[in-house]
Amino acid sequence: MLSIILPSYNEGKNISKASGVISELLASNNIPYELIFVDDGSKDDTWNEIEKASKGNPNVVGIHFSRNFGKESALFSGLAESTGDACIVMDCDLQHPPETLIEMYRLWQEGYEVVEGVKRSRGKESILHKASAGLFYKLISKAVKIDMSRASDFKLLDRKAVDSLLAMPERNAFFRALSAWIGYKTTTVEFDVREREEGESKWSTWSLIKYAITNIVAFSAAPMQVVTIAGVLVFLFAIILGIQTLIKFFMGHAVAGFTTVILLILIIGSIIMISLGIIGYYISKIYEEVKGRPKYIISKKINKK
Repeated sequence: MLSIILPSYNEGKNISKASGVISELLASNNIPYELIFVDDGSKDDTWNEIEKASKGNPNVVGIHFSRNFGKESALFSGLAESTGDACIVMDCDLQHPPETLIEMYRLWQEGYEVVEGVKRSRGKESILHKASAGLFYKLISKAVKIDMSRASDFKLLDRKAVDSLLAMPERNAFFRALSAWIGYKTTTVEFDVREREEGESKWSTWSLIKYAITNIVAFSAAPMQVVTIAGVLVFLFAIILGIQTLIKFFMGHAVAGFTTVILLILIIGSIIMISLGIIGYYISKIYEEVKGRPKYIISKKINKK
């Protein structure tokens, strides 16, 4: 059986369409399936629409969070509740083309255990959003040492791969990177991002920035290394400035005023403050992991056996 996980946050207008299109497509190809809609604490009528879809189709499963826990938590909860031999994660706004599901499924039947959906094009986006997205993927690719330039959450995972992901105890999990990190026999499928038929994108430039910071810290120690590099550069700068000052002193041209001292204090002080901020962020994430709170809390379920 194939499990389709669809994280849903304020997607009330898209539930019925997604359920109907995907169900019809899979049924016409004789693929046994379950659709798992995960309502991530939506503020609109998303849960009511999931209930309606489940009444008309027993293959539709609904999971309702007690509040908004974020897309990563919704993804992992869907994987944890799935029962299929393979799972596909996709957006319920149908920007991930449903037809690609069949291609992914056939590749899985051929023996591939992870089928990555990679973006051939990103669709229509503002210049600012494209620029911020491009910067995000460059940073995350360097940080996690995996090419994330065309990566997406749209992918198929064999049950073995799903179990490997669920066995990881970390709370701040980055699905896109971890699904590549676990390995297994992998292939890719290209797709064009479609325009949303209803609603608006939940990803603003600011949310992308926060997403980038959270996931870089969760998957890499690169920012901590930046602190070390900055410290080395300041140390080298101090040596050069110190040599210059000594030369002028012995030549009888001592530096007048406090300009150099103030400059050094400002530079070193700013480096220290930035360093403390980065270290503090890592400590806060360690604190979250140590507390061991669950990634999410499920308040309701529909059609879950």
